[in-house]
Amino acid sequence: MFVRIVKMSFNETAIEEFLKNFDANKNKIRAFKGCNFLELYRDKNNTNIFFTYSYWNSEDDLEAYRQSDLFKNVWSKTKPLFNASPEAWSVDKLESLK
Repeated sequence: MFVRIVKMSFNETAIEEFLKNFDANKNKIRAFKGCNFLELYRDKNNTNIFFTYSYWNSEDDLEAYRQSDLFKNVWSKTKPLFNASPEAWSVDKLESLK
């Protein structure tokens, strides 16, 4: 399993549109084959910055999602709202304490 973290920064006027699009698609993304976990975070100080945090069974599953019509639809509505280039990291989960 690995984790995907994506940092996105939006124009202030676009935040509501982003959240509406995320809300409309979050369950579909979470139900996509290989996705085991999905969360959305908002920076406390820079409230136009958001992060998605997701767990995937494999890099192939993430890549299948990134090539899917679902991703293309979500991304086509999200990308024009950015005020900076998004950043993404794929990381291996080494430890988790509860």
